[in-house]
Amino acid sequence: MRPDLRRARCRSAVVVGVLAAGALAACTGEAPAPAPPAAAVAAAWKPAPADARSWAPRPVTRGGLSTVAGQRGGTLLLHTQHGDVDFWSGVNLGSTTPGHSPGELSITRDEYRRWFTQMGEMGVHTLRVYTIHPPSMYQELKAYNEAHRDAPLYLVQGVYLPDESYLRSHDLFAAAPTRAMTAEVRDASAAVHGDLTRAAQAGRAGGTWDADVSPWVAAWIVGVEWDGQATPASDALNARQPLHRGRYFANTADASPTERWIAARMDELAGAEAARGTAAPIAFVNWPTADPLRHPAEPLETEDAVGVDANHVLPTRAWPAGTFASFHAYPYYPDFLRHQPSYQGTGDAYVAYLLDLKKHFAPHMPLMVTEFGVPSSLGSAHAGTNGRDQGDHSEQEAMSMDAAMLRTLETNGLAGGLVFSWVDEWFKYTWNTLPRQAVVDGERRSVWHDPLTNEQHFGIVAQDPTKVGQRVPWESRTGVQRVAVDQDQSWVYLTIDLEKPPTSPVRVGFDVVPGGLALPGSATRTSGVNDYAVTVDPASATATMVVDGAIDPVLLDGLPAASVPKPAVDGWSLQRLTTNRPFVLPLTKQMPPAEFLEVGRLLRGSWDPKLAAFDDRTTWQLEGRRITLRLPWSMLGLADPSSKTAVVPESGRPVGVRVDDIGVVVDAGPGGTADLRIGWDAWNRATHTERVKAGVQPLIDAFVAVSR
Repeated sequence: MRPDLRRARCRSAVVVGVLAAGALAACTGEAPAPAPPAAAVAAAWKPAPADARSWAPRPVTRGGLSTVAGQRGGTLLLHTQHGDVDFWSGVNLGSTTPGHSPGELSITRDEYRRWFTQMGEMGVHTLRVYTIHPPSMYQELKAYNEAHRDAPLYLVQGVYLPDESYLRSHDLFAAAPTRAMTAEVRDASAAVHGDLTRAAQAGRAGGTWDADVSPWVAAWIVGVEWDGQATPASDALNARQPLHRGRYFANTADASPTERWIAARMDELAGAEAARGTAAPIAFVNWPTADPLRHPAEPLETEDAVGVDANHVLPTRAWPAGTFASFHAYPYYPDFLRHQPSYQGTGDAYVAYLLDLKKHFAPHMPLMVTEFGVPSSLGSAHAGTNGRDQGDHSEQEAMSMDAAMLRTLETNGLAGGLVFSWVDEWFKYTWNTLPRQAVVDGERRSVWHDPLTNEQHFGIVAQDPTKVGQRVPWESRTGVQRVAVDQDQSWVYLTIDLEKPPTSPVRVGFDVVPGGLALPGSATRTSGVNDYAVTVDPASATATMVVDGAIDPVLLDGLPAASVPKPAVDGWSLQRLTTNRPFVLPLTKQMPPAEFLEVGRLLRGSWDPKLAAFDDRTTWQLEGRRITLRLPWSMLGLADPSSKTAVVPESGRPVGVRVDDIGVVVDAGPGGTADLRIGWDAWNRATHTERVKAGVQPLIDAFVAVSR
């Protein structure tokens, strides 16, 4: 991802999810309801077949330290009772639930218990977390593993940088981030051994960790995705910092200052583990922005400005468990994936890139893709390789793509693949919807779920908002006979009943910011209107959604004026998301045009997950004389529906406007008209239900296949 996408990962506290399936559960975001009976989800997917082999740990002792996993050259081995496993498959689990920021670490004991069971049922063997979770996570993991001795969940424990002030100071060696990380690695070691008590602080868990899960700790991953601007600046500032020559980890002679800092932290973690008699492979987080390769075709300088190389941070003979290269690698970003000549014509540029990385680290360093996946969202933020875009996938498509990528990682000899993520995360944001939401405190993102923000839809388990209940603001004996309205924390629902099936286009206009209401096709338009509109055409079986060109949200995306799509002659613009700005390609000096996803071309179909034809991107239906619309709040110009705040572009900048309600006009031509208003109550609390996403079976099958 590019730097302006980077914080779509929400570095404030870190966390990604792991696959959640098995039994559906109704949750409120604060106190989850009991999971429904297993029969309620039996038809959704089949549990992975029981494995006759034992996956119980078979630790070995080397150098006086007990290790359940270790590096052997370019291979990473998990020592189990049925033999050594050389490909690790699993999922990433974040630390939050709807209605909460990551730093609140809001996952409950019941959720951990349910999710671990579901992971096991899906054939997951490896669970990665990004930070120290509350004590209940380790207690539940120990209880699960003791109850499933032959099929435990192995833990890849992350140690996140608690103080990210280096992003502002450009000094990773400053006292604040260094002291914070040194304390965090020691606390993380104590936590997994059930030997930690600490007070809760903002952004970190507190309590007493008394569950020893160290027998199942397969690996450690420390650090963050290194920033493409702050990292080289910190390296320049700290050029005189000495190489780290520790007891357990040391630098090679050509290590950068950032690599020296990382080596010291990995050495501190190894020392804490060795003091407890255990060892496991230790790696650090990395991503394509800071990979050690050169990408001359990359159009964004910050995406190829620094290399952080695992080959420069190596274990000493005193650390028997070794290390590996850990990469978050997705098939849609950075742009060099689509433009680097050596990757084109290979059949799969994403795989070509991973093989390039593997070659760099071979033969002495295993490579594991510790984050990969595609989101099942209506919106997208970037075009990807082989159709694997950063969004605009049905749930079935996303699950199949994740499954295929997992199999590909195994086929090409990588050390493992961990799917991102277990559950959808409402707090996330992404570069092309952030400007539309920037007028509101970012903490409010977690209380509503935006279908256009792809980062909120990576989960194997969906976190669906719950409807408030239908009301009927319009009724008539003739023409437009009835308009019913409902809403949840993602969508506004309109059910329009006509006297007769429509034979000509039906137009629905929305006056969001008061200023007069117009409709597409009107002979005249009121100056200064701030409108959105949908046209349903029964003849062509299409529906489109447009916005007044003067307030088109694309105007907030920082595009050159020539790249902004021009409104139609009547002043309306098709609703779009920018998926790439125009950039000069350094090798050819060409400038491809800006790229857009036309979200205004509405998708017809079913949004009922109980039906085989379900597609969560669908937004309209026409059956006889009934039209049903399901429109994202964000496509109605709401920056934050929970606080009833709309966004209006003014001179390229977002301006927030409080709205009390939305005026709606239905014009069915000869079929009559309706004039009504949609009102709703502001909210401060997320309400949701949990559901395994449609089409998960191929992913379950892939987990099984790569584990054989």
